[in-house]
Order: sequence, then structure tokens, then C-alpha cells
Amino acid sequence: MSQVRLVIFDCDGVLIDSEVISARILIDDLARHDVAIDAGYVAQHFLGRSFPTVRDHIRTAFGVKLPRGFEDSYRTRLIDTFQTDLRPMPHIHAALGALELPYHLATSSSPPRLARSLDITGLADLFSGRTSTASEVARGKPAPDLFLHVAARYAIPPQHCLVIEDSIAGIMAAQAAGMPVWRFTGGSHLSQLTNGPDRTGGAALSFDSFADFPARLAGLTPPAQTKDRAR
Repeated sequence: MSQVRLVIFDCDGVLIDSEVISARILIDDLARHDVAIDAGYVAQHFLGRSFPTVRDHIRTAFGVKLPRGFEDSYRTRLIDTFQTDLRPMPHIHAALGALELPYHLATSSSPPRLARSLDITGLADLFSGRTSTASEVARGKPAPDLFLHVAARYAIPPQHCLVIEDSIAGIMAAQAAGMPVWRFTGGSHLSQLTNGPDRTGGAALSFDSFADFPARLAGLTPPAQTKDRAR
């Protein structure tokens, strides 16, 4: 594995334990439009993907065109629930504070949702000026566009960017970008994964706690890296 010069984090299911909440609200809202799915379906088809991708899938798979206003209503309910239920992943604040190299956030979430999520979980200051969303590129995950966009911003070759993802779509996007990727499996939505291929999802490594994350990077980072090289 090449030396790591930039760490790119996904947000939902990696930095914040949000995927179970998002799935619950989406399942409930879709049921009102005669679309019956469960958490397993959400994990298989929607995890790591943008809302336009979810909307298009619903139309293709179920023949249902979601009404105008569905997305806004869903996002409003979601943020209201986040306000009381959303938590950061354990140890993530300390892990970020201990990193000795640049890091960035790349997510399929909308900018307003991302901003509220980071604010609620106390991560906003740690990611000030360090976020990118799928709205900035032509294609969302599993296409590599977002990760390549971030690498270009820092002028760091893809092979020196380590991606931290939870979703298969995100892992595929990192691999398509030519970036090494580790899978974080500590979110509530992945708690039932067992050891083996299902756990790694094709990533080079899987881990379920940020407690020892800086130590895992030891030996993979070049000397004299600083956190403030964002461009």
C-alpha cells in the first residue's frame, strides 16, 4: 500500500451513526406511497447513494414516481429526528484530533443535511473547509468522481489517498478512483456483519472502532505532513 498523504472520510455511517435513522424514516415515508421495503433492502440498494439515485430506483423498480415535495418532507423529518437521536461515532473526535495529515469529508448527503449533521454531532469545527458533496460532481457514488474531485483539490495523487467508507457503493467508488479503501463497520446498521468477504465488502481492511485509528495509520504516512494543506 502506498504512503497515505490524505484521508477521505465518508460521513453517514462512518463519522456519524445516522444510517439506521435514515432507513427508518425512508421506509416509513415510502410506505405512504405503497412502496414496501425493509432495512435490508435499504442497505442493499440505497446505502451510500444520493437521493436522486434513490428516487430513480423507486421509479424503475416499483413503478412509482414520488411526488413533488417528497424529498423535502423526508429531509425535514430526518433532521427533526437527528436533533434528538443522532450521535457521532465513538472516539471519532479524538481520532481526528490525533491525525497528523490532511483529511477531508466526501459524502452523498445534501449540503444542508451535512451541515446540520456536523453541527448536531459537534464535528462542524473539525471539518470547516474540509467537506465535499455529490452536488459538486456529475456522478455520485459508485462513480469515482467525488473522490477524484477531492484528490485534485489537494493536488495529491489518488494512490496516496486513503478512503474510509461503510457502503459498497462507496468502496466501489474509491476503487474506481484508484484509491486504497478501508471499510468501517462500527455503525449500528452494520452491527450484524460477520467475518469474511461480507465484512470487508472488497475493501483492503475492515475495522469497527476509531479508538486505534491513528495507530492503524502509523507507518503509512510520510514525515512532515500537516493538516492544513487543503486547497
